[in-house]
Amino acid sequence: MMRVAVDGPSGAGKSTIAKKIAGALDIEYIDTGAMYRAVALKAIREDVDVLDIIDDIRIELENGKIILDGEDVSGLIRTPEVTMMASSVSAVPEVRTKLVELQRDMGRTQSVIMDGRDIGTNVFTDAEYKFFMTASPEERARRRVLEQQEKGMTQRYEEVLEDIQTRDYNDSHRALNPLRQADDAILIDTDGLTIDGVVRLILSYIK
Repeated sequence: MMRVAVDGPSGAGKSTIAKKIAGALDIEYIDTGAMYRAVALKAIREDVDVLDIIDDIRIELENGKIILDGEDVSGLIRTPEVTMMASSVSAVPEVRTKLVELQRDMGRTQSVIMDGRDIGTNVFTDAEYKFFMTASPEERARRRVLEQQEKGMTQRYEEVLEDIQTRDYNDSHRALNPLRQADDAILIDTDGLTIDGVVRLILSYIK
């Protein structure tokens, strides 16, 4: 059994790369960021404090889709509103405890690649492979704008860049398991690299 941890800031391309690695290695991909986004979406929808919903929430991952209380919300969790809310939600200790427990359960019975903010430093501290993916805020903002345009959403580059910088600060300064590179993680700077180039680089370390 193998566990691959991929950490890094928002917009570094972790999910895209992790999915391709999962396909190449024929292992399960687990998008932990999507799990926090699902919690954020439910809190926004019900207009309640996240602590009022965390105990009863049901989150499942099926064939790359995120299922919230039985509903496929894969597309609904990618809006700017949910993105910013997810950063706040992920700082709530009770939320992190609940989701980390679910994530660890997923990695106990199967080979997985999991991406997020604290996989190598908290969820799977003994993962067989750890990577920390990063890119400049400007490059990550450019990618996010292109991604949103492809989905028919429009947001100014300057707004996206500000959101990313705010989220970077929040993620790296939260009290509980802040974003940081694990001491034994391999740093992957994706500036100037293609998706396939990053995939080949990571696979070269694994294989």
